Amino acid sequence: MSNFSDKLKNLFQFIKSKTFFIQIGIAIVSLFVIVFVLQWWLGITTNHDQKIQVPNLHKMSLAEVEKKLDELNLDFIIIDSASYNPEYPKRSVIEQNPAVNDFVKEKRKIYLTLNPSRYRDIEVPNLNGRTKRQATTHLKSQGFIVSKEITLVNDIGKDVVRGLKYNGEKITPGTKLPKKTTISLILGDGNGN
Repeated sequence: MSNFSDKLKNLFQFIKSKTFFIQIGIAIVSLFVIVFVLQWWLGITTNHDQKIQVPNLHKMSLAEVEKKLDELNLDFIIIDSASYNPEYPKRSVIEQNPAVNDFVKEKRKIYLTLNPSRYRDIEVPNLNGRTKRQATTHLKSQGFIVSKEITLVNDIGKDVVRGLKYNGEKITPGTKLPKKTTISLILGDGNGN
């Protein structure tokens, strides 16, 4: 037991000693120096004070984007193609992240969404035997445009679909056409046997 009390007594004497306070002082000064050097080093390596304003890349082609971002020392990545938007040029930028006028550092990647070169293809459904109204609703829901021009054929069913036409030619179900394609209906006239 006296061995423990001797160790405890020695510990208290060390804590009151000049050597202990010198070591605490050295530790505190070392900590401040390390923090100061670390902040200085991070400021240099992360370009802390640097700000580059992100330009507006909307409606630009990839060549224009590459030239513009090279001038600003920025990079880009194409992440997706959106649904075709006829208001934007083909293969031009529709969306960008970070947004226009945000501030970034050099070498930052700008993520781009491009406008496809055309609408995506959709499979023409089999609408034979459906009413004009059902066929029109179905075609519109898939993204097609239904022409007001109708071709009537001799058939017992009035306004029953007997086929579809694209550019004046009859098309078969399963044919793939771009979204927003105009399709006309071939309907029965109700006068057949």
